Amino acid sequence: MARDTTVIGMTPSHPGEFIREEVLAPLDLSVAKAAEILGVRRATLSDLLNEKAALSPEMALRIEMAFGLDMDTLLRMQAWHAAATMRARAGKIDVKRYAPEAG
Repeated sequence: MARDTTVIGMTPSHPGEFIREEVLAPLDLSVAKAAEILGVRRATLSDLLNEKAALSPEMALRIEMAFGLDMDTLLRMQAWHAAATMRARAGKIDVKRYAPEAG
């Protein structure tokens, strides 16, 4: 079950950063206007864009519907970011490998 991980020398971006920089900025959309388009509260979208909240499947679908980004790609970005963040904290988690007793 042990798994070698490949280190590629970069930390994946939070999907909120990608959405902010690659979607909303080129369209010159404010957070308030984008939230209106998506049908969500401004604070909810702001938390995502400022990397204080994870991208939910529902928000990913709303972004796909409004702006044409693929929901699955956005969710993979979130999973990659979350995994990298957790791997960086692995040394702070005290869990020992389980070894069944020989019997």
